[in-house]
Amino acid sequence: MRILYAASEAQPVAASGGLADVAGSLPKALAEEGHEAAVVLPLYVNTIAQKWREQMTYVTNFYVPVGWRSQYCGLFTANINGVTYYFLDNEYYFKRDYGLYGYYDDAERYAFFSRAVLEMLTVIDFKPQVINSNDWQCALIPVYYHMFYEHHHKLWGIKHVFTIHNIQYQGRYGMELLEQVLGIPRHFASLMEYDRDINFMKAAIEVADKVTTVSPTYAREIFDPWFSHGLDRALKDKAYKTCGFLNGIDTDMYNPQTDPVIPANFSASRRSGKKVCKEKLLEEVGLPQGDEPVLGMISRLVEHKGFDLVNTSLTIL
Repeated sequence: MRILYAASEAQPVAASGGLADVAGSLPKALAEEGHEAAVVLPLYVNTIAQKWREQMTYVTNFYVPVGWRSQYCGLFTANINGVTYYFLDNEYYFKRDYGLYGYYDDAERYAFFSRAVLEMLTVIDFKPQVINSNDWQCALIPVYYHMFYEHHHKLWGIKHVFTIHNIQYQGRYGMELLEQVLGIPRHFASLMEYDRDINFMKAAIEVADKVTTVSPTYAREIFDPWFSHGLDRALKDKAYKTCGFLNGIDTDMYNPQTDPVIPANFSASRRSGKKVCKEKLLEEVGLPQGDEPVLGMISRLVEHKGFDLVNTSLTIL
């Protein structure tokens, strides 16, 4: 099967959270199983390390409709871990001083990226059978396909899977962006609208052939208003096509026996390196050395990451 995995970040080239881990490891696993898997990402000029930039090969360039404008897009490719990566280049959108997200024009940036993914497929010799779009940043890929590309002679017949990694971030914006920024005709307003706003994720849920989440438990949770951040109504309408697949872990990248990033390697039978890692961690964060157990949690400091559960568990102990 030919699969295009569309994401706003992926290990090992650009990462800010768990999405990058999945986007880096799942296509690699699919390729190892014999599928033709490819990944498409924005080319973040100031984020992607030079060693990855040096591996990229220029393919072509084309122009992408963005509202009433037509924006340049350069296409580069590289083979990373046995997977073909495509990088979409536009420095106006993706040459930023810090981080991947959090800019005033994120709606326009990822509308450009979503439309560029589909335009890319019209100029390269790769037609996926399935496009797997991830989170709100890529939610407009199945939406634009439904509106403008499903009858294109090079793109007809593609199926779309939309994966929700974090339902809190939905791509919610004012309706005034509909035509001028997103380039979506007014007669599609009802598809984009949810609670009187534009909602990228809601629209993707509507048009995707399948909606998946990062675990079966999470798939059940987001039907509950307590966990859905308002999207439970949209999900319940499309419950027949929603399911969860449990995320795994890349045991090659996250292998303490071989990991070149940690201070010392260790295993279940050779644990001395684990003590070195603990000492270096305490030194880095400025805590005193000692024999007490250390609990490390790599995460953003936001409510849904479960810090309240950790605090409650430690209090009970």
